[in-house]
Amino acid sequence: MTPITMVEGRRIALSNLDKVIYPETGFTKGEVLHYYATVAQPLLAHVHNRPVSFLRYPDGPDGQLFFTKNPPPGTPEWVRTSPVPRSEDPSAEQVVIADMPTLMWAANLVVEFHVHQWTAGSPAVADRLILDLDPGPPATVVECCAAALWLRDRLAADGLHAYPKTSGAKGLHLSAPLEPTPSARVSAYAKRLAQEAERELPELVVHRMTKALRPGKVFVDHSQNAAAKTTAAPYTLRARARQTVSAPVSWEEVAACANPADLVFLADDIAPRLARDGDLFAPLTDPAQAGALP
Repeated sequence: MTPITMVEGRRIALSNLDKVIYPETGFTKGEVLHYYATVAQPLLAHVHNRPVSFLRYPDGPDGQLFFTKNPPPGTPEWVRTSPVPRSEDPSAEQVVIADMPTLMWAANLVVEFHVHQWTAGSPAVADRLILDLDPGPPATVVECCAAALWLRDRLAADGLHAYPKTSGAKGLHLSAPLEPTPSARVSAYAKRLAQEAERELPELVVHRMTKALRPGKVFVDHSQNAAAKTTAAPYTLRARARQTVSAPVSWEEVAACANPADLVFLADDIAPRLARDGDLFAPLTDPAQAGALP
């Protein structure tokens, strides 16, 4: 019998709590749910009012993975959704993780949370800029950190403050809070920035996705600023071999990174980091920190 849990007055069926989701470490679905309950406060702050898409991996990272934007079948009527106009479906909607019950309902599906750079009601008007630094082997996150430091200083020269987090996979994400700006403008600016980084750091950076160009270099993916794209949310678990997290990090940690293991954080690492450092991504939720795109 599936246990029913009350979360802030909502009845939620939590199933298969003993099921191992991450076989390499034995991390179970119950532990996945416990993790999300533990980090709910900062995670909810960062997905607040943002339509989400889900990468679902109910049988673990070695099972079937499928990406969904539409509300899944069986979505409770109390789960908030928001219109997300798409060229192929003008009436499309996506889930908004608005509260703790919605978070736990979604976590029970075993998902990665991915969010747009804009909020519900303002589609294609971004309030964040995102740069996804993806290393081409044999490059690692160590090379991403070198590129990130250059990009931080370049963004600062334009009056924008960047904040780093691990992707939870191989690379690094940089986010900068923006005054509301059309996504098309943000995308064009991010592309110019990636091109400039390649010109200034030709042995380290590429701005195109072409695989032949990428071995040993860091691909600065600017494309995720497009209005239709979503990026892994801060504090989401990832569908990797271990229960890695897309974890905010300090610039001191970025500068000190000498080994890829230095910037790998598992679910159990996050609560102690929050207790010690607070939410390193908190400035992204403060409108007073937003910068104007040049």
